[in-house]
Amino acid sequence: MLLFLGTQIGVTQPAAKAQTPVAPTTTTKSICSTQLGTAIDAVINRPLFSRGRWGILVQPLSTGQTLYSRDAQKYFTPASNLKLLTTAAALQQLGANFRIRTSIYQNGNGVLRVVGRGDPSLSDTQLQTLAQQLKQKGITQIQRLIADDSYIQGDIVNPTWQWEDVQSDYGAPVSSFILNQNIFSLKLVPQAVGKSLQVLWIDAGEAKQWRIINQSVTVAQNQPSYVNVTRELSGTVLRIQGQLTTNSEPSLIDLPVVDPNYYFLRRFRTALATEKITLGQTLVVSGGVNQAEIAFVESPPLSELLMETLQNSNNLYAEALLRALAVKKTRVKNQTSADVGLEVVKASLTQLGVDPANYVLVDGSGLSRRDLVTPEAFVQTLRGIARTPTAYVYRASLPVAGKSGTLKGRFQDTPAEGIVQAKTGTLTGVVSLSGYMNAPKYEPLVFSIIVNQSEQPATVVRQAVDEIVVLLAQLRHC
Repeated sequence: MLLFLGTQIGVTQPAAKAQTPVAPTTTTKSICSTQLGTAIDAVINRPLFSRGRWGILVQPLSTGQTLYSRDAQKYFTPASNLKLLTTAAALQQLGANFRIRTSIYQNGNGVLRVVGRGDPSLSDTQLQTLAQQLKQKGITQIQRLIADDSYIQGDIVNPTWQWEDVQSDYGAPVSSFILNQNIFSLKLVPQAVGKSLQVLWIDAGEAKQWRIINQSVTVAQNQPSYVNVTRELSGTVLRIQGQLTTNSEPSLIDLPVVDPNYYFLRRFRTALATEKITLGQTLVVSGGVNQAEIAFVESPPLSELLMETLQNSNNLYAEALLRALAVKKTRVKNQTSADVGLEVVKASLTQLGVDPANYVLVDGSGLSRRDLVTPEAFVQTLRGIARTPTAYVYRASLPVAGKSGTLKGRFQDTPAEGIVQAKTGTLTGVVSLSGYMNAPKYEPLVFSIIVNQSEQPATVVRQAVDEIVVLLAQLRHC
């Protein structure tokens, strides 16, 4: 019997990405610092939050004085707030100008080796650049192309991630070869009422990899629209269910690739053909000798990779950066790149003044529910990196309240708009927000708010979190 895993399209939100709530209703009154505790308690002690867990820590950026604390040293599932730790370590260890290089080497006799190093920004555009470089070297035929995937070792998907996440675009696999963020796309186009939705592949090459069971239907315009795409565990069958109304816009579906190495090779073959370079055999190996580099592309600098990671809460980028940290340390036999990266994160956070007892990390993105972090760990990280020469790079990477990234739709027309730079986090039952605030009538603040085990809708919890942040924006000395 085939087991199917589902990706609900258009109904559920990506698990580790923030949703846009209604802005909290606020007044513009200022709050005395001595009244802050009572004001925050009034929010979190509401009956509808009685079954959830709240962890909060608010401190001035310059000192360790505590303005408010609630279970700040207890463990919480952090969701995407965890990216604050991964990116802080990456910036400290690799530097703002670090780039990830993808290389092609010539080994003679028409054999080329392409070495992937886990560049999350690699796209078809860069593949075309590589093909053009080969053409400029006079190469018109490649007898054999070897893809070396040895740079990143270990599972391409974290084994602690939930199956529904692994089947979604935000849970795409991470390996030495990452192309187009390791997702492929198709469109579902409504037809006449009663007809199945038409499947249009964005990449015709991917159509050959799948057998489609199309159980969808086009319905009349007064009917609801929903689409569910599931795939067999072996990765060869797509089942399409649901309905779209006639004359409605097509539904774009993004799904994770099954084998990143061969997805890369298929797309590279297409790029080479555009330059009239014929390609014979392709194969994937792990390791080998690299001789003369004849073509390469590089990622944008780390400062730009951080922007994508934090502004858009990009899980793939965070996981790629975790593995990039492994180059800083010699790997013990059978140790994965992610495990080495986590060791480097821990060492780096310790250098920043973060207590190692304040967190337990199993991935780089926060998609795993086995990650445990205290609010204190986030405050220690934010304060620690604020003292480093690259503090401005880190802070500029964060979403700005009401202005950018995952905070663009939050805090608009409130006292917090434009003065908060913070990282969002969302999983089912989890809402988190940690970052900096330039309080206009108070000194700069650093804060972490994490809510766990809440049965309330994320939008309701998030609005309460935002109310607390707006209170901080109104803070004044008394």
